[in-house]
Amino acid sequence: MNLLDIEEHNEIYLEVANGGDSYKGMLTGMLGGMSGLMFLCISAYFFWHGRYQPALEVLLIAISLFIVPFLWEVLRSVPPPILFNRRTREVYFQHDDELFHTPWDGIAAVAYQSQMMGPYTGDMRHASLEILVQCFCHPEKQLMLSLGLPMGKSLELQESSWEYLRAYMNNGPWFDEHGRHSDSDVFIKSQLEISGSGTKLFKNTWERIFTEYKRNDGKNFLDFADFYLLIMGILFSPMNTIQKFTYSVAKRRSRKLWPKLVMERLEPNGPTTRLIDIEQKKNLEQQRQSPEKPD
Repeated sequence: MNLLDIEEHNEIYLEVANGGDSYKGMLTGMLGGMSGLMFLCISAYFFWHGRYQPALEVLLIAISLFIVPFLWEVLRSVPPPILFNRRTREVYFQHDDELFHTPWDGIAAVAYQSQMMGPYTGDMRHASLEILVQCFCHPEKQLMLSLGLPMGKSLELQESSWEYLRAYMNNGPWFDEHGRHSDSDVFIKSQLEISGSGTKLFKNTWERIFTEYKRNDGKNFLDFADFYLLIMGILFSPMNTIQKFTYSVAKRRSRKLWPKLVMERLEPNGPTTRLIDIEQKKNLEQQRQSPEKPD
């Protein structure tokens, strides 16, 4: 399991997926990658037996099962991800077309765990990791921002997620498994590959089976778990591939929703002033321009 749903990790900024929006594209993957593929095979069967009219009809159904949910998910508004800017040492977040932010220096996070017991579900634990952000030019408007979904997370995992963010902002952009600064991005790439493990299930399982085959000299190298994961990797590969493609298209559209104030600070030669400094400057100017009240 990856610590955070990281979308981008580079020298300037780190993007964390905005909660449940990280699952965007799943509908297109299920309908287009599974149902659509099934109808495509049926169409090929009809075509092979010379039944061209039903083959064309089933083919149109297969295409619509991909096109319709793809357009519906891509054209819907996608909130931008959570941004951690190393250049300005700030955190940016957009909610209901309003820009929220907080400076990194002096930031504090809260992590807490909840537990539910049920006769059918058993012990279920969820842990949240949140930080406090304020609205730009309206510091009285604040909210607690959750860094990822809490479902299935433990308190230790969320603490590790926070340490990952601290290592990036304080020691990064590249660091090793202990959070220490590194000139190599090998560890970072290994972490980013985990987030795309769904599309590599077949490849990873096949490599593990081949390794066990060589280690055991071709004897007793295949168990039920590997066989099951291999079959699941084949069946779910089209769905995961289409889901990843749909999400990447929707994500590119979401980046255009950031205000110019944020976009220019993501450039290598952009401004380095913090948003909180701009707010303080505006407040000072308003105080100077406001007339003094008589005693």
